[in-house]
Amino acid sequence: MRAAGDAVLSARMSRLHAYTDDALGDLDTVALVEELRQGRVSAPDLVEAAIARTEAVDARLGAVAYEAFDRARREARDPRPGFLSGIPTFVKDNVDVAGMPTMHGTDAFEPRPRPRDGDLARMYLGTGLVPLGKTRLSEFGFSPAVDHARLGPVRSPWHGDHYAGASSAGSAALVAAGAVPIAHANDGGGSIRIPASVNGLIGLKPTRDRLPMDRMEREMPVRIVTDGVLTRSVRDTAAFYREAERIWRNPRLAPIGDITRPSRRRLRVAMITRGIGREASPEVRELTLRTAELLESLGHRVDEVERPPVPDSFADRFILYWSMLAMLVVGMGRVEFGRTWDPARLDAFTLGLARHGRRNAHRIPAAVVAVARSRHPAARHHEQYDVTLTPTLATTTPEVGHLDPAGDYEELMERILDWVAFTPLQNATGEPAISLPLATTSTGLPQGMMLGSGRGREALLLGLAYELEEAAPWARIQA
Repeated sequence: MRAAGDAVLSARMSRLHAYTDDALGDLDTVALVEELRQGRVSAPDLVEAAIARTEAVDARLGAVAYEAFDRARREARDPRPGFLSGIPTFVKDNVDVAGMPTMHGTDAFEPRPRPRDGDLARMYLGTGLVPLGKTRLSEFGFSPAVDHARLGPVRSPWHGDHYAGASSAGSAALVAAGAVPIAHANDGGGSIRIPASVNGLIGLKPTRDRLPMDRMEREMPVRIVTDGVLTRSVRDTAAFYREAERIWRNPRLAPIGDITRPSRRRLRVAMITRGIGREASPEVRELTLRTAELLESLGHRVDEVERPPVPDSFADRFILYWSMLAMLVVGMGRVEFGRTWDPARLDAFTLGLARHGRRNAHRIPAAVVAVARSRHPAARHHEQYDVTLTPTLATTTPEVGHLDPAGDYEELMERILDWVAFTPLQNATGEPAISLPLATTSTGLPQGMMLGSGRGREALLLGLAYELEEAAPWARIQA
């Protein structure tokens, strides 16, 4: 007991945040919008506070990929109209923003400022958000931890000895540390939900095609990547999707709408603590059982289900699909990124993935088909259950160095699979899932719990998330 208490105290003393008595205070996005409307703060006040906070924490976090502070100051004087007008944010550095380079977390080419906003940035910034710059990701988003040979890791503000997750780690670290209240993220294998889990945030991966996609994502055989945001409150996530739908909406999906309160509907919940070929660790399983008990105490019916609705072979198929994407990056880099492209400067993990793909090229077509068809058993599962509860990650957050991309590829992949055993399924099926900061480990670090549902059911997930936020308020980094 004493050792556990010492670990929690050590973790608490290691926290890094920028909360102070400035224009941002400890308010979430929706509260800041109200402050702006009432004239108690101005957009320049908020942007200046966010810049100061970012400068205060980023030397230790390593979260910023590109700084556009002067541009943000100019925009704040006359921000774009929209509900989120004047709210400071960051954009993940694999999305094109006019005037900023898009570096994809790699040194393999010389980036130049992009001439125009991509489709996603056009929608995202159309809500009125003011970008302070771009945030770091793992190279092309392949690894679930950001660790770069030249730049070093992105560290968790909850404890700097641990990773901030990936590939949206930079955005997550800055939101968790209080530098900005909301930041862009995207998710091709868990990269909204993984850093949400690690950093005590809300991370909703929406239904496939819920938001506009940039060209590279649209051209994938199975569109596994979806964009979204990382926030500190459910209402901020809900407000973002409401505003996004006012700018761009897919007519083939029922709208999410304006979700502002807990749902009264009692749900059928499947609890699963076995991931794709991996069991959750004993501690994470116990935390998941506690979340199930919370759901039952609220009147929901929870059934323990032995395994996910896809076979263990899904992991191998998803890795093959992943490796195909790495092959395309390596082989088509010069076409995509220009004459400065140098694949020798890619990290060992990207090259290892591509090598795995080349060695198994004959198996890739079947893997693509299997990934695409995973939506069918998943849909049948969600005909029986409204929601599926799993841990977001199978183990607690690894320490910096554990997922160093310069390490042996085979060993690194095994370590990744041990950790990331739950999130890739929804990328294949296209279904929505949300990570909520419902649990805390024995060492005092956040451990997310994930709730998934059927295609187009984000409103159901947000209504349940409100209920859980009210019933069991999450830990705060500044507490």
